[in-house]
Amino acid sequence: MNETYENRIEKAKWVIQNAENILIGGGAGLSAAAGIEYGGKRFTENFAPFIKRYGLTDMYTSGFYPFPTQEARWAYWAKHILVNRYEPSGTQLYKDIFQMVKDKNYFVITTNVDSQFEKSGFVAEKVFEVQGNYGYLQCAKGCHSTVYNNESLVREMVAKTEDCKIPSELVPKCPICGGNMDPHLRINQHFVQDDEWDELNESYNHFLHESTGKKMIYLELGVGFNTPGIIRYPFEQMTFNNENATLIRFNMEHPEGAKENREKTIAFTENMYDVVSKIMK
Repeated sequence: MNETYENRIEKAKWVIQNAENILIGGGAGLSAAAGIEYGGKRFTENFAPFIKRYGLTDMYTSGFYPFPTQEARWAYWAKHILVNRYEPSGTQLYKDIFQMVKDKNYFVITTNVDSQFEKSGFVAEKVFEVQGNYGYLQCAKGCHSTVYNNESLVREMVAKTEDCKIPSELVPKCPICGGNMDPHLRINQHFVQDDEWDELNESYNHFLHESTGKKMIYLELGVGFNTPGIIRYPFEQMTFNNENATLIRFNMEHPEGAKENREKTIAFTENMYDVVSKIMK
């Protein structure tokens, strides 16, 4: 962190250009930097009726709110999914990151569930959304390992929401056990890991294996400490274990890492969009 901003930019540019493989780890801070924020004006403009009725404060904590009925719960969740998964197109920040790595052998592991990587040009078979995806539903009890596309249902729910409730006939029910459905998110022990999840997990592990000893970049983007065991800690460990690796970390609040990796880490606390733009020049 003692290096100048300009030196860190040039160093990051050089190691990316010379890398054989790039593993990207995307966290919540990446989508927030791209403009998909869960609080502030974006929240208040989209959820005013829910804020007035329930006293909700942001989209993240609202996902845990104990709504009184399934009709009320899905009125909120349909809107949440619509504004975070279906309304936004690929954002400029994600598109720039794709341009930065598209000619490299890359793979993505992300805790984000908004499909921004795929929308912005990344090959779907190289994006492991380990925590799920807003675009699908699953049995709330995980009684079977199938997930269901929800776009048409979500749009109908939002269109027919009145008084912060959806019509009872739109409440999704599990086609196997008849119980409640959940968004396909890792919120409890019932998270469904379907065939696609298993295949991408296998692809991720294959990428790690074939990257052993190579000139490797671990590009960590906006990863906090909600689930550090998925991206942050493994990236630190893999950087330490590969003498040819460099960790590039974008994190405004927690750029510090393992002291053993200090000489192999390029950390940025500056605006992510500005940094990526400069690296691409």
